[in-house]
Amino acid sequence: QVQLVESGGGLVQAGGSLRLSCAASGRIFSDNTMSWYSQAPGKQRELVAGITSGGTTNYTESVKGRFTISRDNAKNTMYLQMNDLKPEDTAVYYCNVKWAVGLAPRKIYMYWGQGTQVTVSS
Repeated sequence: QVQLVESGGGLVQAGGSLRLSCAASGRIFSDNTMSWYSQAPGKQRELVAGITSGGTTNYTESVKGRFTISRDNAKNTMYLQMNDLKPEDTAVYYCNVKWAVGLAPRKIYMYWGQGTQVTVSS
């Protein structure tokens, strides 16, 4: 079974910084993508940033230049450095890992963490 444990959330003033961590354990395929999603109250969960096991990254437009995603494959840990935080960044942040195996149609495996709250005050 795969387990994802997030940490690093909290309360911060606008303009401040936080660093989120996601520690993964269990049987995880080495060729995978890890991502951070956010979910604000009353809104759908949405992608914030993702990183492949090879280091390719992608970001949603609203966090480009402020957030940096990274990972340590040896530790099976992913990070999200969040700088210049804004009140609209307030949300629960979820860690996600996914991979595909086999031939088409490939079987998709996807797992979620329990989430960590980030609150940015104005």
